[in-house]
Amino acid sequence: MRHTILIAEDDGDIVELLRLYLENSGYRVISAENGIRALELMKREPVDLALLDVMMPGMDGYELTRRIRQASNIPILILSAKDQDYDRILGLNLGADDYLTKPFNPMEVAARIQSNLRRFYELGGAPQKADRPEKLDLGELCLDTGSMTVTKNGEQIFLTPTEYKILLKLMRSPGRVYTKAQIYESINGEYFENDDKTMMVHISKLREKIEENPRNPRYIKTVRGLGYKIEDRR
Repeated sequence: MRHTILIAEDDGDIVELLRLYLENSGYRVISAENGIRALELMKREPVDLALLDVMMPGMDGYELTRRIRQASNIPILILSAKDQDYDRILGLNLGADDYLTKPFNPMEVAARIQSNLRRFYELGGAPQKADRPEKLDLGELCLDTGSMTVTKNGEQIFLTPTEYKILLKLMRSPGRVYTKAQIYESINGEYFENDDKTMMVHISKLREKIEENPRNPRYIKTVRGLGYKIEDRR
């Protein structure tokens, strides 16, 4: 299957550099110089993954991420010159699956795209991928793999695809400790050295959504020096 990658970036040199690497890797590439044009393209063309710059005229990458998430759960990668933790948190909180900073290595971008596509289309991230349905109950939490929903006390909690995959992995093995690398590799297929901060942001946002007190979590526990586990507090 030949995947289509949408690049939303107003720097033509960056677009052509990425196009060269991605087309040589077998992808079909379409591009837009701003968020408004990107949304117009997505209405007419099937897109398998979106690679978005943040600072674009008309509509920036954050707003574009939010708008895409309203209609689709395709993988979204943000590629930005903004490298502060706040910017990364904002992008991931809006629904991005990954956040890379400029300057970048185009080979790493291609590798991350491959990992996200593999996770989504081969390892069960896409809605058409049907694993055997199961319901996982942990205290007040219930995760239904059939409908891909999470509820707490019967109220649905909206999770990004990445947050859902992290929670699913933890809930399938209560009490087991996973390192950041183990969690990241299981959901994205490959772990890079600077993915530590990204994983910490995903865990932080997940705690905000499922915990009564994220600063003193009841479910997702940090095991200092090792990683994370989820506890069954019935």
